Amino acid sequence: MKLETLTDLYIHQLKDLHSAEKQLLKALPKMAKAATSKKLRAGFEKHLEETKEHALRLETILSSHQQTTRGPKCKAMEGLVEEGAEIIEEEADAEVRDAGLICAAQKVEHYEIASYGCARTFAELIGDKAGMKLLQKTLNEEGATDKKLSELAMSEINISAND
Repeated sequence: MKLETLTDLYIHQLKDLHSAEKQLLKALPKMAKAATSKKLRAGFEKHLEETKEHALRLETILSSHQQTTRGPKCKAMEGLVEEGAEIIEEEADAEVRDAGLICAAQKVEHYEIASYGCARTFAELIGDKAGMKLLQKTLNEEGATDKKLSELAMSEINISAND
């Protein structure tokens, strides 16, 4: 895809985000299964359901621009998912693994927050008000997930891992 306009870049970003969300749909169940903390497992399972919605929102926006979701694989998410998989495979104490899973998940959240923020700004600038609203909703949810992960890490998981 040749990027000549901000709209081209916007569509490219939406497709990249869709690829990222699809990769997460495969990774989150594995992370939930690897978590020993019930709260962390529940958090991953809740975010899996949100991620399904995020992918659907992206499909809606792309469809409104007469675009498909087809595009290159998101390399950034591929690397982040791989890091999470490495944590799962490490020989580690359960609490330490949970702390590592939170770390891996927050790296994903921060990537998504940056990416959705850019896409939302592009939507605003090109006048895609419906897309902007959907992207802002997802951005809010990603931020809330990051905050919940931080709270869980600081109130329980990291403390247990440090014992």
